Amino acid sequence: MAVSNPAQTKSEPQASVFNLAGTPLLSSGMTDSVVAKSDNLVGRIKVYAEGGENALHCHAHEEHVFLVLAGQATFYLGREERPQVVEKFQGVHLPSGSFYRFHSTGDENLVMFRVGTGKKGGDDRMGPSGAPLPGHSKENKTTPGVVVPGKVFTP
Repeated sequence: MAVSNPAQTKSEPQASVFNLAGTPLLSSGMTDSVVAKSDNLVGRIKVYAEGGENALHCHAHEEHVFLVLAGQATFYLGREERPQVVEKFQGVHLPSGSFYRFHSTGDENLVMFRVGTGKKGGDDRMGPSGAPLPGHSKENKTTPGVVVPGKVFTP
C-alpha cells in the first residue's frame, strides 16, 4: 500500500486553530460542540451542568481521550464499572471496545475536551449486550444545555 507524500500532492491538508476559552457555561443539561474534525480525528468541547454519559457503553472502532478542564467527573470503567474520580487537568484514555460511563460529580460545570479517532462507517456506540446505544437514547438521559448568559469557561 502506497502512502501519499504531502510534499508531492497538489492539495495540502489545511491545519486549523481553535480556542476552548469562551465556551458557554450552563445552568442545566449539557452541550457537545465539535471544534476540530478530520477523517481520522474529532475534537469536542463538552459541558455538563449535571449528568453525563449515563449508560454503560463502548465504541467498537473509536478511541477516546477525555481531559477534564473544569469541574470533576466520575468515570465508571469496564463492564464491572470501576469508579474513578477524574479531577481538573486529569484525563482518561479509552481504547476501542472499552466500556465506560461518567457523570459530573463536582460543584461546578464539568468542562471536558474529548478527542476521538475517526469513525469507520456509522455509529459504533453499543451497550453491554452488543445492541446499538445512540448517544441521545433515553438510557443515556441527556438533556439539552441551558446557557447562563455571560458565563463562559475561562482557563
